[in-house]
Amino acid sequence: MRSWLPFVLLTVFSWGTYIPTLHKGQVGLGGSGVHAFLMVGLAYLLVAILIPGTIIARAGSWDLFSSTGMAFTFGAGVLGALGALGIVFALINGGQPNVVPPLVFAGAPVVSVFVAMLYNPPQNSPSPIFFIGIVMAAAGAGLVLAYRPT
Repeated sequence: MRSWLPFVLLTVFSWGTYIPTLHKGQVGLGGSGVHAFLMVGLAYLLVAILIPGTIIARAGSWDLFSSTGMAFTFGAGVLGALGALGIVFALINGGQPNVVPPLVFAGAPVVSVFVAMLYNPPQNSPSPIFFIGIVMAAAGAGLVLAYRPT
């Protein structure tokens, strides 16, 4: 197995269970999205600051921080937090935990590819099959939503 594949599977499982778990917790907090988002933030504090902070401190690799790297990664963190906040607000405004994820997880990869092409322009134009893939992602999300268990 490729060394990166277990991390992809970790992410698929984590993000795949994120929205339904967030919704269950939000309901347990009286439906408050703000309280739920605060708890998500505290979890980020523990997982995203303490663990890598400890690893960096042990390695003594503070010199790897650069202004460009810090700006882009801070921006990525803001985008991630805004995405999580968008999910919280979708749920508190009537979005269902079996409707929101197919829309998010079908749309986000398509946006991601276009942003990646903006940051790293491809040598060649995308194949027409690439655009068929975008249509298929939308069709897949539509099928999941149309035939989801109710």
